Amino acid sequence: MKFTHDAIVIGGGAAGLTAAGGCALFGLKVALIEGNKMGGECLNNGCVPSKAIITAAKRAQEAREEKRYGVQLAAPKVEWAGVHKHIHDAIAHIEPHDSKETFEEMGCEVIMDYAKVTGKHTVEVGGRVLSAPRIVIATGSEPFVPPIDGLDGVPYLTNENLFDLTEQPEHLVIIGGGVIGMEMAQSFRRLGSEVTVIEPGKPMGRDDRESVQVVVDVMKDEGVRFVEGKGQKVEGSEGNITVHTDGGDTVTGSHLLIAVGRSARVSGYGLEELGIELGRNGIKVDARRRTSVKNIYAIGDCREGPRLTHVSGYEGSNVALEITTGLPTKVDWKALPWCTYTEPEVAQIGMTDEEAREKFGNDNITVIKEGFDHNERAIAEDSTKGHLKVILKGKKVLGASICGKNAGELLLPFTQSITGKSNTFALGSAIISYPTRSEILKAAAFSAWEPTVFGSLPKKYAAFVAKMRRTFN
Repeated sequence: MKFTHDAIVIGGGAAGLTAAGGCALFGLKVALIEGNKMGGECLNNGCVPSKAIITAAKRAQEAREEKRYGVQLAAPKVEWAGVHKHIHDAIAHIEPHDSKETFEEMGCEVIMDYAKVTGKHTVEVGGRVLSAPRIVIATGSEPFVPPIDGLDGVPYLTNENLFDLTEQPEHLVIIGGGVIGMEMAQSFRRLGSEVTVIEPGKPMGRDDRESVQVVVDVMKDEGVRFVEGKGQKVEGSEGNITVHTDGGDTVTGSHLLIAVGRSARVSGYGLEELGIELGRNGIKVDARRRTSVKNIYAIGDCREGPRLTHVSGYEGSNVALEITTGLPTKVDWKALPWCTYTEPEVAQIGMTDEEAREKFGNDNITVIKEGFDHNERAIAEDSTKGHLKVILKGKKVLGASICGKNAGELLLPFTQSITGKSNTFALGSAIISYPTRSEILKAAAFSAWEPTVFGSLPKKYAAFVAKMRRTFN
């Protein structure tokens, strides 16, 4: 078969852009197909706009404490038009990095249209039939909308239209206490909206419970209301929407945000007709990200597995390397990091202590905990809420949970420790600039080794050396 391309990538989000760009930079002939906006969810209605509104919200919160450290500030006056502009300025500033022109300069043929996979090696797009030895599906995900009675009869928001609001919500009701729900709840509250979060379980359920509780307490102090329950019925109209929960609570607000997770975007691409196996929420793949049709890969949010932008980039890199070199690459999640950008942040890598105890038993797990109230930079900044927890099996790091200011910035050393490229002894003996929040990493690592370093044998050896010096000096 004569191929038109070396690789065809469907989807111009984080996963697809990385895969297509990587292959093109190696000199392969690549077709990159995107039916909507280049940059995908992360750029247009995910990571970038959400972090932009978080930044505006922090600015308002800082000013809200009018007198602090001997410095007097004016109370914040939020101009929603300015917040809206900041969000879309951030998107516009980053947009060229993901643009059609940028990837054409890399060597990709970029086609802005919807694609359908018609065979093991063929894709139809814009009236053309493209063919390649390898096809990469990177079609992303979309907000999951739960089957709540009456929801289809009221206006509601998801992350896909939340950042287009031209007026600030008076009272934002959020169904879902995951990452999106919690970040937006704190942000809109800090910007002056009333906020209620409805969540049937524990907020941020995949994170360390102790760390999450710190954030929940902060948000409650700031005025966010939490209602435990599942949205059962919704009624009302624009500006006046009521949610009834299965626990008997009734919450009425001006706007409703649905933030209960994501659904893989897999329909309409010809996958089922081709016999590509689908799972409960996404395309089934092996460790190399190959589908049941082995020359077709699925990466990023469209496949079963973790849904994070950095995971999409990682998988895109792996697949690009495999396609260009012919050598198999496999994903490895044991050092997978993530962060929720509330204030304080909650960052996690590897196992939580609950997961480690469940897998290995209580007696085999050690948890080293250091509080930021003992970190001198945190004390000087008056930002001591939170802690670091390192989960160990013997001296092996299984995971780390961090809650605190800029917690996500402190995860990197544990990536090295969990993968065996470094260890806690090396971290405990490192020279770290003073005063920094990263000193908490050294403190925890040192605590892990303290019983060994200052144990009975080292003490006996030190006593022997001291005796020799007294005798011969």
